[in-house]
Amino acid sequence: MPKIVDHGERREEVVEAARRIILRDGIDAATTRAIAREAGYSNGVLTHYFADKDDILVSALEASHRRIAERLRARLAGLTGLAALREVLLDNVPLDEERRGETGLEVGFWGRSLTDPALLEVQRREAAELRYLVVSLLRSAAEAGEVRTGGRLDEDLDDVAERLLALVDGLSVHRLLYPGRVPDDRLERLILAELDRLTA
Repeated sequence: MPKIVDHGERREEVVEAARRIILRDGIDAATTRAIAREAGYSNGVLTHYFADKDDILVSALEASHRRIAERLRARLAGLTGLAALREVLLDNVPLDEERRGETGLEVGFWGRSLTDPALLEVQRREAAELRYLVVSLLRSAAEAGEVRTGGRLDEDLDDVAERLLALVDGLSVHRLLYPGRVPDDRLERLILAELDRLTA
């Protein structure tokens, strides 16, 4: 009787193998040969499931984003406005080992995305979704009187969202590069201080 292969499961195994390599050794180490070896398959098996290495990398980035989105959905259950915004921002900074890995993976993809249109599309789509969420939560917080605005609600919230997201990205990179200078407690304090400024 022929062996039944779960193609979806096999694709996930390859994507997870690529993710492990990127986390452990960096994106440049994620060659098709290394990915196949890590997954326990031959190079030929990979070609049945992915067009090329770039296809695997795009799938790894998308899988990472899905994992983050699922965790965030659970954290946001029942929250609105400023409380939800706080969770979104804190979930997007590397405050534990899991998120440090995710941040390292994400940052590893940034440079490559500048020369790879498929990766750039994934990055821009995910960034746009996060930005939309932050603006929406800011708007609901402003409408509930939880944050102050300068009178031009849409323009102000747009600027605030940009500032918050830049702070998240910048502090995340600093946490990875300079862990002694930006330990977890300081990182969290800096994010929360920026939120406090919105309510003052």
